[in-house]
Amino acid sequence: MLTLPINPAENASPEALAAFLSQCRDMARSDGRARLVSISIKVPALDPLAVLESIYEAGELHFYAERPAELTAVAGAEAVLTHEVSGADRFASAKAFVDDVFGRTVAVGEVDAPFGGPHVFAGFAFQDAVADGEAFPAARLFVPRWQVARAGDTTTAVANLLVAPDGELAALAERVWRAHAKFGNVRYQTPAADEPQPLEFTAGEVGDYRECVAQALVEISRGDFQKIVLARALDLTANQPLHPLRVLNGLRERFPECTAFSFADAHGRSFIGASPERLLRVSRGVLETEALAGSARRGQGAAEDAALGAGLLASEKDRREQRHVLDSIIRRLEPLGIAPEFADEPVLKKLANVQHLHTPVRARLPDGIHFLDALAALHPTPAVGGSPRTAAVARIRSLESFDRGLYAGAIGWLNARGGGEFLVGLRSGLIEGAQARLYAGAGIVAGSDPDKEYAETDLKFRAMREALGG
Repeated sequence: MLTLPINPAENASPEALAAFLSQCRDMARSDGRARLVSISIKVPALDPLAVLESIYEAGELHFYAERPAELTAVAGAEAVLTHEVSGADRFASAKAFVDDVFGRTVAVGEVDAPFGGPHVFAGFAFQDAVADGEAFPAARLFVPRWQVARAGDTTTAVANLLVAPDGELAALAERVWRAHAKFGNVRYQTPAADEPQPLEFTAGEVGDYRECVAQALVEISRGDFQKIVLARALDLTANQPLHPLRVLNGLRERFPECTAFSFADAHGRSFIGASPERLLRVSRGVLETEALAGSARRGQGAAEDAALGAGLLASEKDRREQRHVLDSIIRRLEPLGIAPEFADEPVLKKLANVQHLHTPVRARLPDGIHFLDALAALHPTPAVGGSPRTAAVARIRSLESFDRGLYAGAIGWLNARGGGEFLVGLRSGLIEGAQARLYAGAGIVAGSDPDKEYAETDLKFRAMREALGG
């Protein structure tokens, strides 16, 4: 990425902008390749979700992720560059796309601010190939036309545009001015004057989950795999269209310790959720991931909650399941020269309605190892796939009887500095109009009970059902 020492705030004139864009077009003409121009400015405090909701268009791609407990949020929409790919080499293809994009980027402004500079947003489905008619491809990456992000007390807005060798500069300059005005004077939507009609839902189960678990236990007993994660899908139909970003607002309010997210296609479909699990984060060369598995409900009071947590920590079955995840993370990172650091014993990660066994993992990312190299090694973890990975993941689709799409997939962003963050698409659902398909899963190992696993997934469904209002 080429960063030019130009301050957009101090050169905010039509003449300065035209001169800058003309310079970028000359670069594009020098080798016949378009340049991605990225302009970053600090703006007055904004709520990125409120901005996204105010300008929401069902026919545009968008991405959103927020971790309220860490005071970070980022939104981006309206693609200027996209890349879609399927197959076993999808991460390698994505890596080539990302490197090419950043390799021909010209950036100015507050590039070093939190979330400054261009970002690529991405969603990788659980499987490396998806069925025809699914809402999302096996991998989709895009660079947004606009982006706004908050990190603590700092809000940064980014406008991206593509300057072609024969690009018409007046139209490009107009887009930049419109984007600048948009973030300087955001007009939030006002509430409707009429009382909203109460939501009502009809529900339908997809497949027979208990039978699915029972069959998996037979296959575990004969040694096909040690663990397999099986999901349920629940179809809901509302009596009126659902607004995905308003549902998302409910999720971020209920689960501030999770990452609320939305990944939308250009056809009115949004995959949203509140994920408790970070798949991978890299910042300043430090890699972070986590082994999260085993579940227990939260108690009604402090004593019951502590007793349930203690029971989870003492559970041989849950500790074995969580250790499968940790061992897999270590095993997959070692070929990349990554030496993970972690505590000997798991701790409890307490969410609003459930608690898990949790082991944070940190490591230094070696020189020459790309973010997407590490992501490809980790996805999918045994927390959402199984162990051994190849055997378990290959069996999941036929046992579950539906395509997961982005459920348990990898969703996140990358920046031009080699950093990024991806979450696991859990506690989630696909929304289209008045339809919602919710997903929840549980890890199946020797000793699992179909009725108990069914109850665990019911507990996990609760988060999305409450956010939907049903």
